[in-house]
Amino acid sequence: MIDWLLYLITAVLYGLLGLRDLQLQFGSGRSDDGPGSESLAERQVHQLLPLAWISHVLLLQHTLIRDGRLDLSVGHAISLIGAFTVLIYWFSSRHTSLGILRPAILCIAALASLAPLAFHSAKEVSFSRGLAFDLHILASLMAYSLFIIAALHAALMAIQERRLHAGEVGGRLGHLPSLVAMDTLLFQLVLSGFVLLTTTLASGILFSEELFGRPFTLSHKTLLGVVSWAIFGGLLIGRWGYGWRGRRAARWTMVGFVVLALAYVGQKMVLEIILHRI
Repeated sequence: MIDWLLYLITAVLYGLLGLRDLQLQFGSGRSDDGPGSESLAERQVHQLLPLAWISHVLLLQHTLIRDGRLDLSVGHAISLIGAFTVLIYWFSSRHTSLGILRPAILCIAALASLAPLAFHSAKEVSFSRGLAFDLHILASLMAYSLFIIAALHAALMAIQERRLHAGEVGGRLGHLPSLVAMDTLLFQLVLSGFVLLTTTLASGILFSEELFGRPFTLSHKTLLGVVSWAIFGGLLIGRWGYGWRGRRAARWTMVGFVVLALAYVGQKMVLEIILHRI
């Protein structure tokens, strides 16, 4: 009963905050002091966001950990990534408004919090490891969360640039900073995610037996993970060496994210939900 109540509270809080924020982005309740200003209603949305996140954490505590063991089946993995995405975005956006991005993340988090109900694996994947395993999982979840934000940010940036080139002003995307500021933030997200992804892949490959209790074997997950790592690494090299930015950077970011999503969530869904394997 507690689990179901927490599912309901978490999804409703995220959903209501997301819808309210979406409404604010398009003028209702917005301050007229300029694109960098925040209305009282917007500040309230930002201040109430931690309550939704705390509810999500309590939900995960009740459903993710059973008898001291961590269940990382696909539904819970999606929910965890959603919680980390909200937390990272909340910290990174305290002084920067990114238009429609925040309500999009809140609505995605609402759906992610319900993922264990929609994707309940027939075989739960449970772990009870030491500190090294916990740090490996933490780095991987943070990397995925950063790249989710980066991919959404890249899509928003590409749309904004296309509209500006077409001579469209104002808008349907909410109140956004300049493209230069958005481009800088995109590469900060990609660089942070790349460092964490490098840590995740390196620890998984070099210390597989210590982390998972079995020798390293080249799997589809690892191969796709390395491909996404190479894409993001190439993007950073292109930025520093050749000045890549704008649509090109946005496209490569989204391609890298799709490959990374296939490496982890995609494979887990195929194995656990379709094939009922671990």
